[in-house]
Formats: sequence, C-alpha cells, structure tokens
Amino acid sequence: MRHLTTLRAGLSALLVVGAWATIGPASASAADDAPPATTRAATAAPQPASDGLLAAMGKDFGLTPAQVRTRLAAEKTATAKEPAARRAAGASYGGSWFDAGTGRLTVGVTDARAAAAVRAAGADVELVAHTQRDLDRAKSGIDALAAPDGVASWHVDAEAGSVVVNVVAASAKDEEVRSFLAEARATGPVTVRQVDAAPQTFAAGTVGGDPYYTGNVRCSIGFSVYGGFVTAGHCARAGASVRGWDGSAIGNFQGSTFPGDDYAWVNVANGWWTVPVVLGWGTISDQLVRGSAEAPIGASICRSGSTTHWHCGTVLAKNETVNYSQGAVYQMTKTNVCAEGGDSGGSFISGDQAQGVTSGGWGNCSTGGETWHQPINEILNRYGLRLHTA
Repeated sequence: MRHLTTLRAGLSALLVVGAWATIGPASASAADDAPPATTRAATAAPQPASDGLLAAMGKDFGLTPAQVRTRLAAEKTATAKEPAARRAAGASYGGSWFDAGTGRLTVGVTDARAAAAVRAAGADVELVAHTQRDLDRAKSGIDALAAPDGVASWHVDAEAGSVVVNVVAASAKDEEVRSFLAEARATGPVTVRQVDAAPQTFAAGTVGGDPYYTGNVRCSIGFSVYGGFVTAGHCARAGASVRGWDGSAIGNFQGSTFPGDDYAWVNVANGWWTVPVVLGWGTISDQLVRGSAEAPIGASICRSGSTTHWHCGTVLAKNETVNYSQGAVYQMTKTNVCAEGGDSGGSFISGDQAQGVTSGGWGNCSTGGETWHQPINEILNRYGLRLHTA
C-alpha cells in the first residue's frame, strides 16, 4: 500500500476511530487539543505486527515482541480453522475458544466420536456436557426475562458448560436479583459470577481528539464502509446531523438502533471521505483494516478511542446480553480492554481484522474494567454495508 498523507480536516472524517459517547457542547477548542496532523496520517503498515503493535501488546500482556508475534500468528491460524472445526463437530459442537497457553483452537464436543474429525480439522478437543445449541437455547430463555438493575449481563460460556450470569456484587442479595436467578436456572445450566459494577454506555464532557458531534453528544468513528462509517447506536437516532472535529458537516445518521442492539451508520458527504484505517494515536502505527474475520474467545483484541487512545486485552465472551439502564442489548462481545467516557462507537480490531464498535462497560483505564462491543459483521449485514478494506 502506498503511504497516505491527508489534510487534517479530511482525516477526521475518514478515519475509523474509537470513542465512547461524550455529553457536552461542541466547541472549536476540541480541535485545538487534537494531536498534531503528523500523528494522524494514515500510515500503511506492512503487516499487523508492526513495532508499535508489538510494543503495545507487550505492555498490556506482559510479553516479549517475539511472544507477541507468536501469539498473533497462532490466533490468525485459529481464526482460519474455526469454521472447518465447527463443521467437523457437527451436532455435538459445544463451542470453541482460543487457548493462549497452547496457542491452539479448542473445540468442545459432547460426543467423543466427533473428536477425530475435529482434530483432523486442526483443533484440539475437549469433551463438554452441553452443546452450543442447548446453551444458546437456555440463554434465549433468559433473554426473555425482565432483568433487574442488579443483573449486569449474561452469556454462554462453552468452556464452563453453562450460561454465566454476572451480578453486581452489591446487589447480589437483593430479592429481585435472587428471583431473577431462580427463573434463569429453570432455563438450563447457569453459573453466577459477581462483578464490581453495572455496565453503562460511555459518556463524558467534551475533550480534544478526533471526535464527531451530533447535538451535544461526542462519539468517534468506528469503521469506514463504502459511503460512510459505522458507530454506536446510542450516540444518536436516525436522521441526526453529524459534524466533524472542526464543526463542518459530515452527514447524517442513516440508521440507528439502541437498545436491543447498539449500532448505527452515518453517510459521508460534504467533501469528507473514508479510508480503511484505525488510528494508533502515536502508540502504534495507524492500522490498515483488511477484513472482518471474527477472532475466537481467548484471542487478543485492541481498541482505538479518542479519549483513552490505544489499549489491548482479550476476548472474554460472545453473544452476551448486556443489561444497561436504558434496556438490554443482545449479541455483544465482552473484552477486558479498558475504556472511558468519550470512546463510544470506536474501533475494536484484532490484528488487521475489524471486530466491532465500542458500546459500553464498567471501570476505567487506571484501575481496569470490562468493555463490550457490537460485532461488525452484524452491523454490515443489518444495513447491507460493505466494509472499506485495504
């Protein structure tokens, strides 16, 4: 890829950037605090494992550059093998996950007779008590229940062989929580875990960086698609106008859903354009987006956001229902990547593969926490969009 250099005004519209929603008035001072244009140029990295990415992941995971390279290569292999391994498991498929210890994909099966076919597809095998279908059915039953505020989220954990329900520790003994758990257990196998805080969408006062504005809300671009970009649905409703960091018009929300889902897309016009890039914020080189292959549970994943910039972590769960105060959001992916107010709508990426847009979470980047993203392929399919790739 050729090196891309663009004017700052254009870059802010085209870059796929992370940020959680920010409440506050838009002002020219936001642009004054933005990084210099030289840090925002879309630099074409020859491969996902750039020196910056190696350093950033090494810091977050406690690995050497060589160990990061090994892990990224193993995750790429696991991602590629997962579809064939799932098919090989057939009706006994009990979920899959990446094992960072072995560097291999593990597939759960309920029937030992499927093990040989799964191994032939290149995955390790673990016997589990329940199929993915059975666990998904149990989770769907829980989705139909009315969850109280003290219940944070729930998801299928194939490795644990149950639906994990996360309860806010301070509310664990509340009668309405206990009643919800009793109904949840009637749907199938349930494991209860306690978490420190309830999830929330990310809002904060307006700060400098590379945001877009809609009304008095600041969010960031997620991933470029042909004709616009995708972002979080809680940032605005369909029809809302969007302005860039400099206050100039970009386009409008063409579609938006929240709660239930948390995704939206914005058309790009008025001289703005798109490129397949996620900002590295000077921590790493800006990252080219080459596809949207979904990383398995256990794989590394990184997030770009205009407030907290670049941070990495691990995929913890998929298809998790998140119980925000505004209502439940379904089919979310949970990670232990930190985020803060102002990062809504931003990019989750694994290697050079787009994963999703930042929705919400709990905690911060000083003490840690968890963050959920809406998977990118669901957004593309919902709106009939095509990801802009390098």
